[in-house]
Amino acid sequence: MSADAARMAHRVLIFLLFITMGTPASAGAWLREKGSSFTAISLTVFKEEDDIYKYKSSLYAEWGLRPKLTIGLDAEEHQELYGHALVFARVPVADFGQAGRLAAEFGVGAHHRQYSAWAMYKATLSYGKGIQTGLGAGWINVDTALEYRTHEALIRKLDFTTGLSSGRRLDPLLQIETSYVSDHPWYWSVRPSLMYRPKTGKLSWIVGAERNSTRDDIGFKFALWRSY
Repeated sequence: MSADAARMAHRVLIFLLFITMGTPASAGAWLREKGSSFTAISLTVFKEEDDIYKYKSSLYAEWGLRPKLTIGLDAEEHQELYGHALVFARVPVADFGQAGRLAAEFGVGAHHRQYSAWAMYKATLSYGKGIQTGLGAGWINVDTALEYRTHEALIRKLDFTTGLSSGRRLDPLLQIETSYVSDHPWYWSVRPSLMYRPKTGKLSWIVGAERNSTRDDIGFKFALWRSY
């Protein structure tokens, strides 16, 4: 990545972090209302040398089964023939009013490398709250998780997501993911994006970039979110 591109990425990151500062607003609900659902599909493409492209795709869905129980699916697949699929259940833990709320999530599924597959289990504690900025209302999420893949070591994860829900057609979104396995370097991924909301319907378009600790190039991300 060139020096100019690095400076630009740094400025974008600082801007997206800055806009999350402000006075608190009412915390958003962690769980889906009974009978409501949300789906998200995404594709991230990385260009390598000799015009070779590699990609990863993901599918995320959740549904409000009961007022205090949300169930869902989290799946990801990489072109290099590895990925995972996880079903989960989320329950509320505590509601602190304007100070935010906690939820717990428990998942079970499988992951694979080429044609070999193993079981995986995941436990997550999430904190979320609404925020109010000079550019409008928004939210922040912080997720801490333990993920056990039966043929590998325990993975510790810490993720951060923030964005605006101002009601405008365009709003920023920032996602930071980190993970750690004993005796291995920290993994990190930073994804700044823009959300576009058409005037009609419940569909949102997300376009952004990804930079992570395992690659020197920057990936292009496209996603669709839909609420029902």
